[in-house]
Amino acid sequence: MRGPGGGDGKKILTLKPMARHRREWNMSEKKKIRAVIFDMDGVIVDSEFVYMQYLFAFARERNPKVTMEQLNPMVGLSRKDSWEIMERAVANGQTWQELRDEFSAMDIYSQVDYRKIFRPEAYTTAEELKKRGYAVALASSTGPKLIARIVEETGMRPLFDLIVSGKQFRQSKPNPEIYHYTAKTLGAAEDECFVIEDSTVGIQAARRAGMTIAALLDDRFGFDQEAADFHIEKISQVLSLLPGCPELLENGL
Repeated sequence: MRGPGGGDGKKILTLKPMARHRREWNMSEKKKIRAVIFDMDGVIVDSEFVYMQYLFAFARERNPKVTMEQLNPMVGLSRKDSWEIMERAVANGQTWQELRDEFSAMDIYSQVDYRKIFRPEAYTTAEELKKRGYAVALASSTGPKLIARIVEETGMRPLFDLIVSGKQFRQSKPNPEIYHYTAKTLGAAEDECFVIEDSTVGIQAARRAGMTIAALLDDRFGFDQEAADFHIEKISQVLSLLPGCPELLENGL
């Protein structure tokens, strides 16, 4: 995790006094970026905190000794990986599949008002990125039905050139396949993609794919965001890093 004061020698960004980045971000690198890829949970909607409250209550009903720290690693993982963490935390003899089925029967997602936990700056930032000529995509580990519901309810759907679900692949994040596929479908090389992520596994996936990463700061879940190139407090701060896509810059627009 990041330590105070940037004592590891990394440069300090003006975006936030404590925010650090891995290398100089010069104009040649800015020109190289052609696509911006958003994560969804924890970035566009602040859903992870809401989900974790439900998961914590569920776990404590089965084992009162379960702590939130035991469950935090579930955030951002695939269904199997996350529920294996629940299985180990609860330790009541139930398999992860049995626990997951019981939780699914509660249908907590139908109880969430995603408009209330939507970050409006995600919309305005994506809108501005498109004006600047970037391709804009969504790549989330969440299932396609829930993604569809969230982008419709928040009004984000028209802004995305591509929406990709981790359920389309054998393995989701931290496996980089979701990001390789997104780049290929957009017609961009991996090193021409800029990713906005928050979770440890999401950042790992984008790093393994060879993309530039801005991590949205969040200290609630014990995320390790050290591998990100930039650390930002607000999604809109990426606009100061991405002035315009190469084609527009080359034409003086």
